[in-house]
Amino acid sequence: MAEQLEWDQIEFREDELEKIKETFGQFDRDGNGHITAPELGEVFKSLGEDVPGYKIREMIAESDKDASGTIDYEEFITMMKKARATSGKAAGQLYKVAGKVSATLNKMGGQSQASSAGTTHSYSVEEAVAFSDWINYALGGDADLKKHLPIDVSDGERCAEKLVRACKDGLLLAKLINNVAPNTIDERVLNKSGLSTFTIAENQTLVVNSAAAIGVNTINIGPQDVSAGNTTLIMGMLWQIIRVGLFAQINIQANPGLSQLAFPGEEVADIMALSPDMVLLRWVNFHLEKAKSGMQITNFGSDIADGRAYTYLLAQIAPTELGVDTSGLGADNDTIRCEKVLDNAEKMNCRKFVDVPNILSGNQKLNMAFVALLFNTYPGLESKEGFDPSSVSDEDAIVETREEKTFRNWMNSLGIQPYVHNFYVDLGDGWVLLQLCDMVRPGIVDWARVNKPPFKKFGGKMKKIENCNYAVQLGNELNMSMVGIGGPDIHNGIKKLVLGFAWQLMRAYTIRMLQQLSGSDAPVSDDEVIGRVNARLSKVGKQTVAGLRDGYISTSQPILDLLNLVKKNCVQKQLVIAGETDEIKLLNARYAISLARKVGVGVYALPEDIVELNGKMLLTIFAVIEGKLMQLDSM
Repeated sequence: MAEQLEWDQIEFREDELEKIKETFGQFDRDGNGHITAPELGEVFKSLGEDVPGYKIREMIAESDKDASGTIDYEEFITMMKKARATSGKAAGQLYKVAGKVSATLNKMGGQSQASSAGTTHSYSVEEAVAFSDWINYALGGDADLKKHLPIDVSDGERCAEKLVRACKDGLLLAKLINNVAPNTIDERVLNKSGLSTFTIAENQTLVVNSAAAIGVNTINIGPQDVSAGNTTLIMGMLWQIIRVGLFAQINIQANPGLSQLAFPGEEVADIMALSPDMVLLRWVNFHLEKAKSGMQITNFGSDIADGRAYTYLLAQIAPTELGVDTSGLGADNDTIRCEKVLDNAEKMNCRKFVDVPNILSGNQKLNMAFVALLFNTYPGLESKEGFDPSSVSDEDAIVETREEKTFRNWMNSLGIQPYVHNFYVDLGDGWVLLQLCDMVRPGIVDWARVNKPPFKKFGGKMKKIENCNYAVQLGNELNMSMVGIGGPDIHNGIKKLVLGFAWQLMRAYTIRMLQQLSGSDAPVSDDEVIGRVNARLSKVGKQTVAGLRDGYISTSQPILDLLNLVKKNCVQKQLVIAGETDEIKLLNARYAISLARKVGVGVYALPEDIVELNGKMLLTIFAVIEGKLMQLDSM
C-alpha cells in the first residue's frame, strides 16, 4: 500500500488553486478576506446542510493558525491540504461542502483575480440574467446599441453567452461606464460603425483603461480578454462597473438625509466612514424601525431570505399612491411572500436584480444591488434637524475631493484588498499602504511582521499603528519625503499627511515603469520627465512646455502632439476645438484623456487636472506617455 503524504507535502495544481480561490470567495460572503463562523453557517444553510454551530467553530479552529477566530486564504489552502490528506475530520467535512459550492458555479474561460468587493470572482446564471436585465433597462434607449439590445434573458443558461457577445466590440461596455460615471469616456473617440478587428481592439483598450480610471480592478484583464469573450473576466468587470454606479449616490452630497442614520453619539463623518454596503444595512434597519417591524438585519443573505424585511421596507419607503402594502406578511409560505415583494417592487419600477429564488437563497450580491436600487430611487430620508450639507467643509473628510477620488480609484484598479471606499478610514490600518509599497518595489515588505486584518476590538488600534509605522519606514526606504509623517498620523487620518504619502506612492509607481525601461533605479525628477517629453516634441517640430505650470498645457495640445507619436495620426484635428475659454479647454482635455486611453496609455488624471494645471496629475500624464513611447522604442 502506498505511503500516504503528509498534508504539508501536498502541492495543488494551478487549476486546483483556481477552484479553491473561487470556493473561498463563495464562503467569504462579505469580501473582507476572512471566513467567519456566520459566513460558513450561511453557506451550509444555502446548501441544505444542517451543521451545528459548535461543528462550524471546530472547522475554523482546526486550521486557524493565528487564532484570529477566522480563516484567511492561506489558512483555507492549508485546510484543503489537510482534508486531502485526511488529517482533519472537520476540515474534511468542509472540503465536501466546498465541492458542493464549486459545483454550483459556472466556470467558463478562466476567472478574474478579484471583484470590487475584494473577493475572487465567479458568476452564476442568475447574475448573468440580472446584469443583462439591468443593462437592457439602463441602456435600452441608446441608438448606438440597437444591434446589441435588448439581450434575451428568457433562456438563463445561454444568457451569459449572449451578454458576452454583446460586449465584444467594446461599445456596450463603454456606454455602461459612462452611465455609471458620466463623461468618463469622450464618445468622440469611440469607433461606432464599420467596425474591424483593429477598431474593435481600440474600443476594448479604451474600455479597460477607462474602467481602471473609475476604480475597477483590471489586474490581469486586457483587451484581448474582451475580444476572446472570456466570460468570467467580463462578468467580473460588468459587476464592478454596475456596482460603482449603484453606490455613487451613497454620499452626503447626493443624500443629505444620510445624517439620519447616525446612532446617538455619532457624527455624520462616522456614517460616511462606513462602507456603502454597511450604510445600506443601516438604511434598511432605520426603515424597519420606523415601520415598527420588530426586525433588524445584519446581512443581505439569510436575514432577508423569508421576504419579511423586504415586505416592511418597501411599504415604508414607497409613496402611498403606489399601493404598496404589507399584506405579504400573511402569506402561507416564504415563496408566496417573496412573489408579493416582487409585485410591490414592480409598482415602484424597482423590480431589478432579484427574483424569488435569489431572495430565498440569500444571494448577497444581487440582494445588495436590489437594496442599492431601492435606496437610490426611494431613500425616504430627510436631513437631520439643523444639519446643512452645504456647511460641510473638505476638512471634515465627508465630501470626497477630486484628488482623493483619483487616488482611491488608482488603488482599487490595482486590485488592492480590501476595496478602498473611504480614503482616510481604509488607509488607517496601514494594510493598503503596505500593499502599495510592495507594488512600488516588489519584495520590500516583510509580510511576516505585518499585522493582518481583521483587527480585534482590544489591541487592534496598536496593531494598526504598528502597520502604519512600518509603512512610513518603507516610505523612507523608497526615498520618499516622510518628514513630519508618523504612523499615528496615518492612523488618525491627518488629511494633508495621508494625501502626501498617497501621492508619493502613486508617483513612485508611475515612475517605476520609466526606471524599468531605462534599466536604472536612479531617481527620476519632475524636470527629467519634462525634459524627456520636450526632446520628443522638439524632434518633430512641436512646441515644448516650460514646466508643469505652463499655461500652454491647459490647451491639451502638447499632450495631443505626444499621443500622435504613440500612434501616428491618431488625433483627428476636426475634433480639437479652437478657442481659449475654459469650456473649450475642458472639451479638448476630455478628448485628450480618452484618446490616451484608447491608444493604450493608462491615464488616471481627469480633464479638470489639465485645464487647472494640476502639476501632480500632469506629471503622471507625461510620465505614462513617455513610458509608452519608451516601450514602443524598445520593440
